[in-house]
Amino acid sequence: MPPTITAFAQSPDRGRGLARDMGVRWALEEVGQPYDVRLVTFAEMKEPAHLALQPFGQIPTYEEGELGLFESGAIVLHIAERHAGLLPDEPDARSRAVAWMFAALATVQPPIVELGMAMILERDQPWYEARQPMLQDRVRQRLDQLSARLGHAEWLDGAFSAGDLMMVVVLRRLMNSGLLQEYPKIEAYVARGEARPAFKRAFDAQLAVFSASSAS
Repeated sequence: MPPTITAFAQSPDRGRGLARDMGVRWALEEVGQPYDVRLVTFAEMKEPAHLALQPFGQIPTYEEGELGLFESGAIVLHIAERHAGLLPDEPDARSRAVAWMFAALATVQPPIVELGMAMILERDQPWYEARQPMLQDRVRQRLDQLSARLGHAEWLDGAFSAGDLMMVVVLRRLMNSGLLQEYPKIEAYVARGEARPAFKRAFDAQLAVFSASSAS
């Protein structure tokens, strides 16, 4: 039986590939693993059945036999460890790829999410304009560091890995901020990730859910 993941029945990202199931879909597509999707509403995400899988009432979740997982990073790592294609065979390179996964989620993502939430939730507040430069500079600090590390390399550490997958997923959250355009190397890096056939399949699958929900 293929694994089953959960995704929004009506995604707030309007099909732009920003919902948290995107990374999991992409990882499954990269390794050629078929999967099923169970769509959940916001109300269903707070019900006991879903909370038993995801105690914080979010998506995605991952079910495979007796195994149930939550948190996109943990799910992608699980997929990468059990299928060839997302982690190097050489032990040290493998560990570095995992480190980049953690860096994407724990170091690069927090200021990006903080900026994004402010743009959504604080736009009408009197402090919004004054706070934006500080939030943007926090993101730029990470982008400065990432751009310096990436240099002219195609990927972060040799061949494409789960570290790149998670980093591109995180960086795409900046697509409407204008900040990516300030960093040509990172913008090109994200574009390389988006050009991968597996990414396109995952994006199209997520977009199809939004399109179907909008038409109904």
